[in-house]
Amino acid sequence: MRPTTKFLNEELLLRIVAEGRDLICNLGVEIHNDEVLSLLGDHGAKIDTKLGRAFFTHDLIDRALSSAPKSFKLYDAIGNEAVDLSDFNVNFTPGSAAINILDHDGKVSRRPTSQDYVRYTKLMTGMQHIFSQSTAMIPADVHEDVADSYRLYLSLMYCEKPVVTGAFTAETFGIMKDLQVAIRGTEEALAEKPLTVFSCCPTAPLKWSKATSQNVIDCARFSIPVEYISMPLSGFMAPVSLVGSLIQHTAETLSGVVISQLAKPGAPALYGGSPAIFDLRYETTPMGAIGTMMIDCAYNEIGKYLGLPTQAYIGLSDSKLLDAQAGMETSMGATLAALAGINNISGPGMLDFESSFSLEKLVVDNEICGTLARMVRGIEPKEDFPAQPIFEELLRDNHLLISDHTRKYLREELHFPGVTIDRANRSRWQEEGGLTMIERAHNEVERIVAESKPVRLSEDIRRELTSLMQKEAARVGMEELPKLN
Repeated sequence: MRPTTKFLNEELLLRIVAEGRDLICNLGVEIHNDEVLSLLGDHGAKIDTKLGRAFFTHDLIDRALSSAPKSFKLYDAIGNEAVDLSDFNVNFTPGSAAINILDHDGKVSRRPTSQDYVRYTKLMTGMQHIFSQSTAMIPADVHEDVADSYRLYLSLMYCEKPVVTGAFTAETFGIMKDLQVAIRGTEEALAEKPLTVFSCCPTAPLKWSKATSQNVIDCARFSIPVEYISMPLSGFMAPVSLVGSLIQHTAETLSGVVISQLAKPGAPALYGGSPAIFDLRYETTPMGAIGTMMIDCAYNEIGKYLGLPTQAYIGLSDSKLLDAQAGMETSMGATLAALAGINNISGPGMLDFESSFSLEKLVVDNEICGTLARMVRGIEPKEDFPAQPIFEELLRDNHLLISDHTRKYLREELHFPGVTIDRANRSRWQEEGGLTMIERAHNEVERIVAESKPVRLSEDIRRELTSLMQKEAARVGMEELPKLN
């Protein structure tokens, strides 16, 4: 039996959904995009052109939900299936778009470089429990107008795993789509085997900017999956109650579902988000707060009720260091997310309110992901009935170390973490150097990066990717791309 957790009873869930639907029908949604307003108006929404506001209908919502896929898969750069986003399947991916990187000494947080990003992508190839990468940090050594496409370019050049990414401008979408088509060969092949997920974020409360709403319809038209990232802040830009924040999240996310499905019925998407409570004491948005985690798990229940695969930014920490707080917040959030069955859990590697990334934390979090993968498989009998024969063997031999039953099920039944997690006794630990967890994690970073293999792309594809990126860089005045080792 798969272990699960729930936060909403059926009556409360249905009331939240009904209220969210009523909000976008009665109060409407502010949309700063004439193309999207026209699209909605053509399909029956009432449009207030003076206010730039669209009033949805329940029929529009129902039609969008009926055409939205209940699941989809992601494929790596080689074309192999990598991620199954369906039912209660759980996949982890690193947090996204950090503006800082924490050096391994845990003391210096600085702006990342292209070389930092390459190290990250090479490290991702060895994260065996994290099946997709993200554009995790923003290199500071390239023009800001190409930062989005450049991150995707580096991810595709140095790691084969599918990518969770996004564009901060509408203009960037074209080059980011072309980079993916260069991998797949044609737009049709990309639609058949999606390589990325784009994060598209409404603005609280009940707004869509021109850029993000354009990203929604552009992705839909090319069958590039999106994740709707509604971000209500409880007590600030959303009601302080968790139920009130869930109503707002439902309304904003449903508006994205409608826009996407009107652009192209059947366009794949994740019912996602990055909500947070607002800590009035410090004026911060803690991702490691229990209230934040509860909202994430609860809207996942709503998404599943609506028949959509789900996503959440959870399993990360607000600590500035890789310390006990980081371990507590990350493991608590990741455990709740796995039990809730959130399909795409975005968080490993991330610190400091989603602003700082740590390669060492990514290694530690990979072990958390592996542990949780074992947990969600649950407890099932392994030739345990009748029990008497195995206990007769135990009484006869005084151990079961080499029994057929142990050898058959040892690796399947018991999870053994990697060297980052210390399971030795004290004397052996001291003999092996008495290393701290951070030191062990840093050693793993260096080992995996050094041993990483080149991505299995043809030289023609690599040249095409680089040519596309060089042209995009030249467009904003960059004479050349950063030199990489």
